[in-house]
Amino acid sequence: MRSDERRADPAPLRTDDRLAFTIGIVGWIIAGIVTVGMLVLTDREASVGALVTIGVGLLLGVAGWVFSSRRT
Repeated sequence: MRSDERRADPAPLRTDDRLAFTIGIVGWIIAGIVTVGMLVLTDREASVGALVTIGVGLLLGVAGWVFSSRRT
């Protein structure tokens, strides 16, 4: 198809990305609560690595939420 036969690209949709970040942050918080519960009940050291992962996920989620808030 030639470029002069193509229709124009539609305008991009405006979205609120903060909702997606908020849902992700809530998910990380729930994962943290479950992991801390596993640490208390089973005394497993393997869950400490999971807590580090959850902490990094929370930090990245909050950073994304702040960045998204400044863009809108």
